[in-house]
Amino acid sequence: MKAVRSQRWGYVRIITGTIVGGILGFYVMHRAEISYKAKWEERLKKYEEEKMRREKMEFQADDTIYFSDNLSSNQSGNEQNEI
Repeated sequence: MKAVRSQRWGYVRIITGTIVGGILGFYVMHRAEISYKAKWEERLKKYEEEKMRREKMEFQADDTIYFSDNLSSNQSGNEQNEI
């Protein structure tokens, strides 16, 4: 009789440990996944901001070159008219 109770208690402990371990494992992996996603979203946000900043600077640089080319061509055209 004593062996049967002991065996039954052993089964209860194994089943309970399996269920609790599964829940704990799921929770830990869920938290790790959320942390990982948050980290990558932050990195993506920084990348997008850096990309927009570079494009803006590149656009401004292109505009200044374009405007300076127009000024140079207008000045050289005026000099040719004066000759």
